Amino acid sequence: MAGLAYQLLRIVRSGLPADHSQAAGKQRPAIRYAMTGAMNPVKKESAFRHWPTYIAGVVYHLGTFLAIGLYFIILAGIETGRVAAFVLAGALLLSSLAGFGILLKRMIKPALRHLSIADDYISNLLVSLFQLCTGLMLAGAGIEFIYYMIVSILCVYLPLGKLRHCILFFAARYHLARFYGHRGVWPPRSAAMTGND
Repeated sequence: MAGLAYQLLRIVRSGLPADHSQAAGKQRPAIRYAMTGAMNPVKKESAFRHWPTYIAGVVYHLGTFLAIGLYFIILAGIETGRVAAFVLAGALLLSSLAGFGILLKRMIKPALRHLSIADDYISNLLVSLFQLCTGLMLAGAGIEFIYYMIVSILCVYLPLGKLRHCILFFAARYHLARFYGHRGVWPPRSAAMTGND
């Protein structure tokens, strides 16, 4: 976590050069737009042309957030209740299957395989296994050793590989919004007038 915090601080500081051009817009509305309307899948060609993969990605990321939250619950020894545990385990099974599906697509599609490096496969595999093992832990599978090994490997790998995008994403959107907001490009006029985009 300290490594991630250091990287985030370094990125934010290095991305704040003095802009001597005359401002044509405001940055705060642009930052709001960057985290909301600009993320609309209809506006993103990579999303609206590949809806199944996009939906799988959303499920996969939601499963990641869920697994992280449950890790702290498991670590603290808090009981979730039998019904809740099985519902959560089912959700994590679904999200891990989405992750493995995305991994399989990367492996079998020549265009994706050509663009991929080892880090892409390792990151996807680690997070998918983390979700799956979290679900199995909730279901009482008795895989404590394997679970904590996966978590440990994931924590070590987190600040080193592409999983850093959990913090880099927000820093990148912030800097992009400041740049386009200063120039009056974001939010688009239609979004500013209607209040949604």
